[in-house]
Amino acid sequence: MELAVLNIEGKETKKVKLNEEIFGIVPNDHAIYLDVKQYGANNRQGTHKAKERAEIKGSTRKIKKQKGTGGARAGSIKNPLFRGGGRVFGPRPRDYSFKLNKKLKILARKSALSYKAKENLITVVENFSLDAPKTSAYLKIMNALKVADQKPLFVLGEGDNMLSLSSRNCQGHKVVSASDLCTYDILRHKSLVISEAALPVIESTLNRFKR
Repeated sequence: MELAVLNIEGKETKKVKLNEEIFGIVPNDHAIYLDVKQYGANNRQGTHKAKERAEIKGSTRKIKKQKGTGGARAGSIKNPLFRGGGRVFGPRPRDYSFKLNKKLKILARKSALSYKAKENLITVVENFSLDAPKTSAYLKIMNALKVADQKPLFVLGEGDNMLSLSSRNCQGHKVVSASDLCTYDILRHKSLVISEAALPVIESTLNRFKR
């Protein structure tokens, strides 16, 4: 699959061929599901906590006699059935993270990239850098590439602090390095803008294991 390489003015300068083993595979939806599920689970804090009856402050005396009242027996004001009592089987702090095989995670990223390629939502741009963090300069480039309103994910060969700072005020925009590219980000953003320097990094990262 061939794509045009654009400069920061949005003009075509040359062509580049995308690796079919990364951008042209048959997508595996279940691999994508598992990778996105892991991303969400690993980002959960898991600090939720509710007090059970043993942790509630209050008297432990028997609040009424066992028999003869016509109501149910009750041994403590901390009974979960009473207002202010402890909670039955409440949430406790836990770790939601789980592991996935590296091959499956790579397959998920390849599948997500293949979806973007099939939908013609990938733009390849020449390498460039900004001298200072300026949102206006960043937006000018995004408008020239015709992706400013598509909440693009900008993938660079390596981290560029100036570009990252310039994109922070643009809602839905994100700048990442190719080594940090994940399935969730690829799917979350409608358009994918990849710098020339990022393509070999993506290829070397995702071709470590053969299917």
